[in-house]
Amino acid sequence: MPIEPDRLYHELGYLIAEMPDLTTPEWQSNETQRWLGRASAWIEQSGNLVDTVAFNAAVNSLCTNPRFPSHIAAVPRLTTILYRALGRAELQASPASRGSFIPVGEIFSAFAALSKILSEATISVMFVDPYADANLLTDFAVLVPDGVITRVLADAGSKKAALAPALKHWVQQYGSERPLEGRLAPDRSLHDRLIIIDERETWSLGQSFNALAARAPTSLIRADLETAQLKIQAHNLIWQTSAPIQ
Repeated sequence: MPIEPDRLYHELGYLIAEMPDLTTPEWQSNETQRWLGRASAWIEQSGNLVDTVAFNAAVNSLCTNPRFPSHIAAVPRLTTILYRALGRAELQASPASRGSFIPVGEIFSAFAALSKILSEATISVMFVDPYADANLLTDFAVLVPDGVITRVLADAGSKKAALAPALKHWVQQYGSERPLEGRLAPDRSLHDRLIIIDERETWSLGQSFNALAARAPTSLIRADLETAQLKIQAHNLIWQTSAPIQ
C-alpha cells in the first residue's frame, strides 16, 4: 500500500532529527542499529530504487573501526541520501506540511534557521531545554524581538551552573525592554527540546541548544497543530509548577 506523502515526509524528517553519530564506535549500539534499519525501510518506501540500493550498500560499508576509509566514505553518503529523499518527499507533501523540517548541519545554519523562526514571535517565546546553559541566552534568546516575553524552562537535575548568572545579568541589562524569566522543572521531568512561539506553534530540536549543530547534523521540526497544542498545554503546566531560577 502506498505511503501517504505527508507521512513519508514526516518520517524522513524525524529520522534526520534523530540521526546518531556514526563517526564513533558507538554506532554499533542496538539503538543505532535500529535507527539504520528504520532508515533503510523508509528510504525504500520513498520509491527510488537507486537510492535504496545505494543506502544499503553504504550501510554495509560501515566498519567496526570508524576510522577505516570505507566507513569514513559511507557516512556522508548515508546523510546525502536521506536529505535527498526528504527533499523529494517535501515536494509531494501538502502545503501545510512543507517547511516543517529544517535540516541543520553547521553552527551558522542553526543560527540562521532559529533567527527566522524567532523573528516571527510577537507575544512570547518559551525555550524548553533540560540542559539549558548560558549560550541559550547569548546565542539564541538575543534573536527574540524586543518587547517579546522570553521564558527559559530547564531541568533542575540537568541545568548548567552558568545559566543563573546569565539570567541575572540579562535582567539587569535589559529589564522590561526584553523581559526574561527562567524556571527549573522538577528533576527529570523534561524530555523535549522545544521552542514555543506565541503559544500557537512549537518547534522541536534534535539536540540541546548548547550542542546545536556542533556534533552532528540535526533538524528543527515544526509540530502539526494538534501536537503543538498538546505540547504547549503540557509545558505551560510544568512552567506553572516550576521554581524560579535564583
